[in-house]
Amino acid sequence: MAIQANSVNEMYQELSKKLSKIVPSAELKIKAELAFEINKLKKEKGAIILGHNYMEAALFLAVPDIIGDSLELSRKAAEAKANIIIFCGVRFMAETAKILNPSRTVLLPATKAGCSLASSITADDVRELKQKYPGVPVITYINTYADVKAECDICCTSGNAHRVVKHYQGQPVIFLPDQYLASNVANEVGRNIKITKRSGEVLELGPNDMLGWDGKCEVHEQFTVNDIVQIRKQFPEVSVIAHPECSPEVVAASDYSSSTSAMTKFVREGHAKHYLILTECSMADNIIAENPDKDILRLCSIRCPHMNEITLESVYRSLTENYQEIHVPEDIASRAKLSLERMLAI
Repeated sequence: MAIQANSVNEMYQELSKKLSKIVPSAELKIKAELAFEINKLKKEKGAIILGHNYMEAALFLAVPDIIGDSLELSRKAAEAKANIIIFCGVRFMAETAKILNPSRTVLLPATKAGCSLASSITADDVRELKQKYPGVPVITYINTYADVKAECDICCTSGNAHRVVKHYQGQPVIFLPDQYLASNVANEVGRNIKITKRSGEVLELGPNDMLGWDGKCEVHEQFTVNDIVQIRKQFPEVSVIAHPECSPEVVAASDYSSSTSAMTKFVREGHAKHYLILTECSMADNIIAENPDKDILRLCSIRCPHMNEITLESVYRSLTENYQEIHVPEDIASRAKLSLERMLAI
């Protein structure tokens, strides 16, 4: 929830309370000025700001009206009554907000804000898979673009993927595009995983098989089991938390794995002596700011270059210039909406 401040100085003081050990004072003063102006502007314009858990700390704490993971923000975007939705996240998230709430103006405060996972698969790829495996339900991770969602049967997030897969119990499913998330979900629900790729051979699928794609997150694929081994040597009582976009080996070597919101809750409610968080590093900053009594180990130095495009400066530009508005063609939006609504129903 955005910081409610009556002056720039009050905004600076509130940010300093949580971020003085993370962000230099001079930088915080600049950020406080921007955040204060943004909060004034959004009220004047009747805007609402949604902030993903991967936003940099000062932005995350100062201006979003709603924060969360992809699933939570999808729900809130669908319910939003504000005339303008500013989505502090990457492009596929802003597209999802527009699809679920088409009468609202949705702004993405970035030039591109792409995603390695979303770029790993196309609508043509999905159509080819459907021809190869006729009748097999296609589950698409929310980290995909609208035209891909339009070709699938149902979407999922890292937080509800296991429930979506269980919905199709007794029949094979295609799970796109993250091969690590697919493998981790398959392990969780007791399915066999097979990985295919563009122009790959047709694989035989039994009723308990999942067919995954060879996409990966450029951030989460960098974490290794050796990272965990070395930290455990130094901090034997550490609790290791890994995002399910990490490899199955990393997830198996960790103590807990789930969505970003569930990871945050795990730290907030936990009693471990130390925590190691294997995900995008700004999220670790945000957890540190919200849990000053917890010892969060700062191994993470991996910043998502796409999430990093979203700044307080770019949010201010969005509010002053209506930059940049997201549009989804109606024929794509209507079909993508069905897959998203099925996800929200489950």
